Amino acid sequence: MIRTVTVVPAILAQSKLEYRQQVERVSNFTRRIHVDVSDGAFAPSTTLDISNIWWPKEWKADIHLMAAYPSQQLDVILKLAPSLCILHAEASEDLLPIFGSLKQSGIRTGLAILPTTYPGLVKQYIDVVDHVLIFAGQLGVQGSPADMMQMEKIGIVRSMKPELEIGWDGGANKSTMRALAHADLDVINVGSALSKVENPAEAYHELVSEIDKNGVVL
Repeated sequence: MIRTVTVVPAILAQSKLEYRQQVERVSNFTRRIHVDVSDGAFAPSTTLDISNIWWPKEWKADIHLMAAYPSQQLDVILKLAPSLCILHAEASEDLLPIFGSLKQSGIRTGLAILPTTYPGLVKQYIDVVDHVLIFAGQLGVQGSPADMMQMEKIGIVRSMKPELEIGWDGGANKSTMRALAHADLDVINVGSALSKVENPAEAYHELVSEIDKNGVVL
């Protein structure tokens, strides 16, 4: 059975101007964005400070926080009130209290899993979150190829908690979209395939059209 798959533009910016430009580039075809925020330590690159993140009030925003100590950003996240906040299983602190605070504020919780992390080892987090993000690219970088072997984790996570929203981050493009769309995912986040093309709206609709095609092309 093929689930309904949502293609979500990913925003990764180093400056206020770049951030605004990326938001404006996707504004005519989406109302949900995935915002990558890095502390410069957990991931090698440093993005625009989370305090400068914004989005139109009618949109849904998923914040993907690539930080070793996400609790340091909790107050800002609560004020921003995103639809979803995704923290990394590999963070250097206990995420359970942070997830609890997010839930109390009505923010959906997500867990990102790096390629080296086996889902069963972070079951205590998967049990409490609303979303699991299978990360298959390079942290803090758009345009890296997808590690398609990470697709094996989708079934593992689904068996652990069938009602979860499962997302994918890394290397989603026209060549990989059909395979990903048939892999029991709910969300496919797309970075460079939209941010680095001349016509992002046309590219977006081409990606969406791949979802409805039969067969798998890698």
